[in-house]
Amino acid sequence: MSSVKELFDLSGQVAVVTGGATGIGLQMAKGLAEAGANIVICSRRFDVCEQAIAEIEKIGVQGLAVACDVTKAEQVESLKDAVLKKFGRVDILVNNAGRAWVAPPEDTPLERWQQVFDLNITAPFLCAQAFGREFIKQKRGKIVNIASIAGLVGRNPAAYNSIAYGSSKGALVNFTRDLAVKWAQHNIQVNCICPGFFVTPINEKMYVKNKENVDREIPLKRTGGPDDLKGIAVLLSSGASNFMTGAIIPVDGGAVAW
Repeated sequence: MSSVKELFDLSGQVAVVTGGATGIGLQMAKGLAEAGANIVICSRRFDVCEQAIAEIEKIGVQGLAVACDVTKAEQVESLKDAVLKKFGRVDILVNNAGRAWVAPPEDTPLERWQQVFDLNITAPFLCAQAFGREFIKQKRGKIVNIASIAGLVGRNPAAYNSIAYGSSKGALVNFTRDLAVKWAQHNIQVNCICPGFFVTPINEKMYVKNKENVDREIPLKRTGGPDDLKGIAVLLSSGASNFMTGAIIPVDGGAVAW
């Protein structure tokens, strides 16, 4: 029997966080590092990844920055190879990289719809496939998909108007459930976090312009803060969640509760 501290301890494990250089991805990467995990951050901008890893290594763990377009299968394979070369193992995959295109459905260009789907659902599939092959070999692994409450319910367009984002995140929610069932036989846990509104460098200008409408949708009357995803990310990456798979967990200030 393990203690609670032992269940949540990630010391020596290796976590890959896609899109982890900024915003909620960086928040979760720091949380995993604070629990003891060595961290790999990837995005298309290597310089931003390097800056994030420099911050994370101050926590006392090892880090690796990798430039990677996770919508490209060959680059995802190269990412996996870099992780194994550096650490010799991989334990956790956080599929966080994502994007949106804000426009009414009738005005959403097909090109933008496809770009959103490429990053929000095709990329998690490619990453899960590449790292999942390693998890199958070692008969263990944790996959944490980052969807959104927009993938659970229709959203008030006055607060957030992105049909491509909500649709792709809904696909990621059910991808989580189905992959969890498929890979349970390999002792791989696949779970999903559905954040509500967190202010990030990407959406800050939009939030400032639309603060009243956004806040009205949240019972706790605030957006997500700098620590609000750390705990759930550690839970779903650690031994504390060994009997959880296929779970879809909103972290949203109560937004989908009413």
